[in-house]
Amino acid sequence: MPAPATCRAPEMPLSSPDLPRTTLGVLFIALLIVGSLWILQPFIGPGIWAAMLVVSTWPLLLRLQRRLWGRRWLAVTVMTLLLVLLLVLPLTLAVGALVAHIDQIGEALRALTAWRPPPTPPAWLAGLPFVGPHLVRAWEQALSLGAGGLLAMLTPYAGNVTRWLLLEVGSVGRLLLQFLVTTVLAAVMYATGERWAAALRRFARRLGGAQGESVVDLAGQAIRGVALGVGLTALLQALFAGIGLGLAGVPLAGLLTLLMFMLCIAQLGALPVLLPATVWVFWNGATGWGVFLLVWSLVATTMDNVVRPVLIRMGADLPLLLIFTGVVGGLLAFGLVGIFIGPVVLAVAYTLLDAWARQAPDAAAPPPPAA
Repeated sequence: MPAPATCRAPEMPLSSPDLPRTTLGVLFIALLIVGSLWILQPFIGPGIWAAMLVVSTWPLLLRLQRRLWGRRWLAVTVMTLLLVLLLVLPLTLAVGALVAHIDQIGEALRALTAWRPPPTPPAWLAGLPFVGPHLVRAWEQALSLGAGGLLAMLTPYAGNVTRWLLLEVGSVGRLLLQFLVTTVLAAVMYATGERWAAALRRFARRLGGAQGESVVDLAGQAIRGVALGVGLTALLQALFAGIGLGLAGVPLAGLLTLLMFMLCIAQLGALPVLLPATVWVFWNGATGWGVFLLVWSLVATTMDNVVRPVLIRMGADLPLLLIFTGVVGGLLAFGLVGIFIGPVVLAVAYTLLDAWARQAPDAAAPPPPAA
């Protein structure tokens, strides 16, 4: 007789997943990350700015190092001094100019709000070619609609604008401190840039293999392209427009140049400053200088259409529309530092999607059935 079959209990696997241990490990890592970000919160903004500046100017640092007998510390010292001249000194001069001319700015605001348009337009307005009659007609229509009463309503706000400017000047000290921290962090990154880059490449390789490492290189190219195409173009455009304001005798030309630089960084251009300045020159009777500033303004507002694409192509071989969309969208989403973050994010996403779309189909997939 065969032996009766005995019921055997199912064998348990040698190692089973420990769910509480895994959950607690993930929570511990999450708390560690959140705590680290909380501690580093005051340095995140200056650190991002320092990283963008170092990546943008790294080729210049290497070129300086070769010219300074291969001494890294000499090249780092020169680059740090340049950053101080470009970041800290202009802000200090702008604040000093604003404080020195705060009374004049207040008087100009009060005079502007107290001004009433005369019943008849000035003679030079009617003498302008092509647009003179249209401007005279617009002047008369504005008076008939009550433009003088609208200006009278704005008069009580002139003192409020002056007080707001004084309050903003008082908060500039924090911005100056951030610029100093940015400069110090950039000096450290200049000195140890290779180690930072190697660590970032190791992390990217651990996440995405060779493709992740190429994404790091692409991000650096995008940062350089934006720095050249947006930052350098804004600087050249603002300096060119500021020279025109100085030649035409417009007061506070230095402060207006700084304002135009900020507007060009924000992709608004220098026209919001140049147009009122041109009208002011015409209004003071300097018709020749007014025509000169008008032509100068046309050149200054259109030069970015030629300079910016060339500089962006020098920094990164990316679609121009992608760069512009990233600059404007990043500025609206993250503030001023978003002009670098936006194009980098879009460039990485665009490259990953393009690489995925170009991949060959899986060779192990079954062939389609024959007809």
